[in-house]
Amino acid sequence: MKLASIIFASLALAISTFAHDVMHAKKISYELDGVSFEGTLVYSEHGDNKPGVLMIPNWMGPTEGSLKKAKKIAGDDYVVFMADMYGVNLRPSNGKEAGQAAGAIRADRPLMRARAAKALEVLKVEGSRVGLDKRKTAAIGFCFGGGAVLELGRSGSKVDAVVSFHGDLISPTLESDAANTTAKVLVLHGADDPYVPQDHVQTFVSTMQDTKVDWQLIQYSDTVHSFTNPAANSGGAKYNKTSANRSFSAMNALFEEIWD
Repeated sequence: MKLASIIFASLALAISTFAHDVMHAKKISYELDGVSFEGTLVYSEHGDNKPGVLMIPNWMGPTEGSLKKAKKIAGDDYVVFMADMYGVNLRPSNGKEAGQAAGAIRADRPLMRARAAKALEVLKVEGSRVGLDKRKTAAIGFCFGGGAVLELGRSGSKVDAVVSFHGDLISPTLESDAANTTAKVLVLHGADDPYVPQDHVQTFVSTMQDTKVDWQLIQYSDTVHSFTNPAANSGGAKYNKTSANRSFSAMNALFEEIWD
């Protein structure tokens, strides 16, 4: 190969790699019922007509750790919107504050659904400006966020899929509205999770069996709560690299099934 050809090929590879690595994280302000929120739209410049993924983070809300996860999920394949479920004036700084914030939302399921639905709307509007195909959307969530996206599904939201990572599985209205879910449902769960124990799992399973919803539940052995969170390091909530990798692979497999 001539020297000029080698140089050209090297430059082309460098440019391609650079384009692949350009990732944007754009703060988006929005309002609902007089409350101001700020989420983050995450996307790559590479490609267009991409599916959109609403991501509801864990009970700590929008954090740098959640943003890192959103970027990993987005890559060059998806436009991700990391939602704000609390409002700009509430940013928990520790587990106690997070528990209070998440507890208030859990206690008001219509509010939880409304805020998740608003974030989905923002994803579609803002994402369409950066290459989103609004006809292809999913919602994923982690811990508190996992329960929130399941509630979004139970509201009848027209998303293609909802994916819950170590999320809450039951709700006060589970039996009456589980069948309203039109999305495909994927639940990814730690088999030894002390916060979402096996009796909750069995209640969820028995309820879903009485519906026509397309659902899956995968349990990971030797795995507790928060297994996708590298910062989790307590007995009941601990990162598990193997289970985390398997869970993201399961999510991607579902997305490939419904969108490819």
